Amino acid sequence: MQVVSSVPRKVTRQISVGDVKVGGDAPITIQSMTITKTADVEGTLQQIYALAAAGADIVRCTCNEIEAAEGLAQIVPRSPVPIIADIHHQYKMAMAAMEAGVHGLRLNPGNIRKPEHIKAVAAEAKDRQIPIRIGVNAGSLDPKLYEKYGGATPEAMVESALTEMAYFEEVGFDLIKISVKASSVPLMVDAYRALSEVTDYPLHLGVTEAGPPPAGLLKATAGIATLLLEGIGDTIRYSLTADPVEEAKAETIAVDRFGHEWEWENSPEITLVIVDSVDEAVVLFNQQSPRFVASLISEDNDEKDTFWAAIDAPFVGDGFT
Repeated sequence: MQVVSSVPRKVTRQISVGDVKVGGDAPITIQSMTITKTADVEGTLQQIYALAAAGADIVRCTCNEIEAAEGLAQIVPRSPVPIIADIHHQYKMAMAAMEAGVHGLRLNPGNIRKPEHIKAVAAEAKDRQIPIRIGVNAGSLDPKLYEKYGGATPEAMVESALTEMAYFEEVGFDLIKISVKASSVPLMVDAYRALSEVTDYPLHLGVTEAGPPPAGLLKATAGIATLLLEGIGDTIRYSLTADPVEEAKAETIAVDRFGHEWEWENSPEITLVIVDSVDEAVVLFNQQSPRFVASLISEDNDEKDTFWAAIDAPFVGDGFT
């Protein structure tokens, strides 16, 4: 068992996504992503407004086809928050999204791998002063990295991010934030820790495909809260299999509970505990009953359900009771 206490947040560079500051001394920002077709302008805007009302500072929309880019051109001027375009496999969609007026891009280095395409996007973003997130994902690395490291490892994920960063810097582009996400919480935590040691660009925290609540909330919190309490992270997103409004609500709680340098002596009831088994979590909960317990246990959802049933503690608005 390990009890983690808060430490000062690491100082990173600051960038602007529209009028929202990320990194530096800016507050930790909350992000989510629409699940509508971006070409459905009215449906997407309705979801963006709902997310903003739930606390989202920034919203990401898919831009995987020309119809999506055309939709973004109508969405961006009417959005209450900055819009980031999520680019899949085609660098030309990044160009189209920038032309549509988006406030930021997310590129996956494992999907767009040609250096000339990467640098072309970065050069255009530099001219337009549009930030880019280098969105590394353990499940979609360059095959050469899987071969080099024997699979998805923290070292492989960090190398992917640094390689992309080097391409950006070749064209003088430095409006960068980075994520190194994985569906495995230990892998995600180790990757972010390693990345934080070698760069001062702002970091976007997330656990890939955390799943539906309540297990998804537990899994995402275990990873994100661990890092926030270590002073790592400038912006966060919970990737839940649920209405994205639930993501924004949970993120608001996480930032409130774990995104500050708490006076722990005055708030002993607020604790993050990482445990290795359901039995250990249940014993600890029954002994201490902290306001918020995040248990890093098996990836097996059945075992997680056993934990919830044993402590009879569903997720509620201000933590676990």
